[in-house]
Amino acid sequence: MNVQTIQQGVVLVSKVVCQQWVKMRCFMPRRSRIADEVDKQGTYQLSRLMRPDDANIAGNVHGGNIFKMIEEAGCIVGTRHCNQQNGERCLAALVRVEKTDFLAPMFVGEVASVTAEISYTSKHSMEVQVKVVAENILTGARKLASKAAVWYVPLSMQDVGRIVEVPPIKYASAEQEEEGRKRYDAQKIERLEKTAKIEEIVPPPADPERHTVGFSQHSLIHLVGPSDCTLQDYVNGGVTMKLMDEAAGLTAFRHCKTNVVTASVDVINFHRKIQKGCVVTVTGRLTFTSNKSMEIEVLVDASSLMEEEKGKYRAASAFFTFISLDKFHKALPVPPLKIEGEEEQRRFDEGKARYLQNKAKRLADKQRQQ
Repeated sequence: MNVQTIQQGVVLVSKVVCQQWVKMRCFMPRRSRIADEVDKQGTYQLSRLMRPDDANIAGNVHGGNIFKMIEEAGCIVGTRHCNQQNGERCLAALVRVEKTDFLAPMFVGEVASVTAEISYTSKHSMEVQVKVVAENILTGARKLASKAAVWYVPLSMQDVGRIVEVPPIKYASAEQEEEGRKRYDAQKIERLEKTAKIEEIVPPPADPERHTVGFSQHSLIHLVGPSDCTLQDYVNGGVTMKLMDEAAGLTAFRHCKTNVVTASVDVINFHRKIQKGCVVTVTGRLTFTSNKSMEIEVLVDASSLMEEEKGKYRAASAFFTFISLDKFHKALPVPPLKIEGEEEQRRFDEGKARYLQNKAKRLADKQRQQ
């Protein structure tokens, strides 16, 4: 595909996106573009119309923008739950995102409805289950676009950084509480293991060979400003996730040179908080490719702009899975990753193990549903 063909495609997609956006503006009253509601205790729903600035040039809504909505809904329901009693005021802070599945693409002009519900509480943390439904308001068609489980801890507003206690929720049954406790124990162990295995990033060679790790490795640098932060001057978790998705997307695009979209995210671990005024470096590097998917490890490092002597530290890490799409949104084959060295081979083997494990889990879930 030559440059002229790509430019013509971009122009065509842009025209279609703009036409659809104009139609939606005509059909929708101003107030309905952003709405939210609280249905019952421990549940929150947020709705928003997807606009051209939420999407890529192909009209697909960025996974990073979906992440921001998921985090926002989870933060609101968690903060409200923890402040329902008289006592010390607090703000729910994101500490971990479990495996997130992007089940169907979302497009400009569709309405995203994000529902967040607290599913488990420990003494100092809470699990929130989040679902994202996309609706075509012209036809009424609805589809489950994404789902995730996210963990929050309540941080004191008076003594920033101190974790306060979480009010318990009422469970429908003892079995539901026990299942939640098992998930809590599992994520706690995995988070500690991941923190102990933090690795350094190796810069790519000056002239890397095509389809190698170094060829597609990409870094974004972002200065954290007030608009990126919570009320406590720490970076909003949704902002970090959006940057991570962008870095992973650029890495995937460099490898495939096609339209790429987020298919899933294994786990996002937030190791340390990022304060206002920090410089954040987000790096994506390929670890594994299958026939029609690619795994990208994303590492987030932060350093204080005013206190350089404190050095750089690892703030977050995750594994993203991307797929390559043609103009009809059908999956394309992914070029095989060329491995160079023992470390790349080790990461490739670990990525393959995760791929096979997730594939087996999907098949098991599908059989249970039948």
